[in-house]
Amino acid sequence: MANLMDTIDQRTNLVGENRLELLLFHLSGRQLFALNVFKVKEVVKLPKLAKLPNSHFNIDGVATIRGESIPVINLKAAIGMQALVPDEESNLIITEYNRTVQGFLVGKVDHIVNMTWGEIMEPPATVGRHHYLTAITKLKRKGDEEELIEIIDVEKVLAEILDYKIEISEGIVDEEIKAEFVGRKILHADDSSTARNQVARTLEQLGVEIIPAKNGLEALNMLKNWINEGKNVKDEILMLITDAEMPQMDGYKLTEQIRSDPKMSDLFVVLNTSLSGDFNKAMVKKVGCDDFLSKFQPDALVEVVQNRLKMKLEEQ
Repeated sequence: MANLMDTIDQRTNLVGENRLELLLFHLSGRQLFALNVFKVKEVVKLPKLAKLPNSHFNIDGVATIRGESIPVINLKAAIGMQALVPDEESNLIITEYNRTVQGFLVGKVDHIVNMTWGEIMEPPATVGRHHYLTAITKLKRKGDEEELIEIIDVEKVLAEILDYKIEISEGIVDEEIKAEFVGRKILHADDSSTARNQVARTLEQLGVEIIPAKNGLEALNMLKNWINEGKNVKDEILMLITDAEMPQMDGYKLTEQIRSDPKMSDLFVVLNTSLSGDFNKAMVKKVGCDDFLSKFQPDALVEVVQNRLKMKLEEQ
């Protein structure tokens, strides 16, 4: 398994090129599921787990990996299926989201595929509102056979296990401009309904209206439509908050498209992503984002919006 992940640090050059790599795995049976490789720290055979008293029912225990205690989530159970019973093919996918490290118990790990975000599609509406997918794609096997791959909404899985708070801490909001938040609009592009909901619920406490978009292309089309209607984008919205990883067009490509259009090139853009680390800060600078947030942090989100609002007020 080490050979599968030993080039993980070299794969970051795909980000910003509207490309991604997916780690494919099974939970049971033949169905393939996927996680973005860039969020995966490593894959190991399932070690012995220590029980964690009073933990969430989807946490099977704690694994000790090189001295670090990592909670292990039974991913099959967490997405509403019958819990996976570990066997000799079981693996642990160790990931980092929102500055937290966790392991996902899965079955057999298949391989890594290189794709474009244009090949990633939204889940069909027929799956309902309670699914655990951010997207789906298809993988060509031998001959003309295509296999469906389901990309899991880890944001939703973690939000149901971890205690995410949306309350804004006392003293964060500047009372002198608090009234100025009311009625302001922000365009928010994110493929996770959970992530969109977290941002909306946080900022609506200040009277800010969120205009949601499910991916970068949808957000870009909204901006272009406003321009075609003769509207000034900066008058329509205070800022754009965009996820990094989205179907059809990622946040990096979206920002590049905005910066290349003179009619919206000065739009304030914030990259909001669970991908942590200095690499993202470098990508923010490369593509021209104005700020960066490791989601989900209500106070940090409010501070970024507040700083932008102060800039807007100074411009008037």
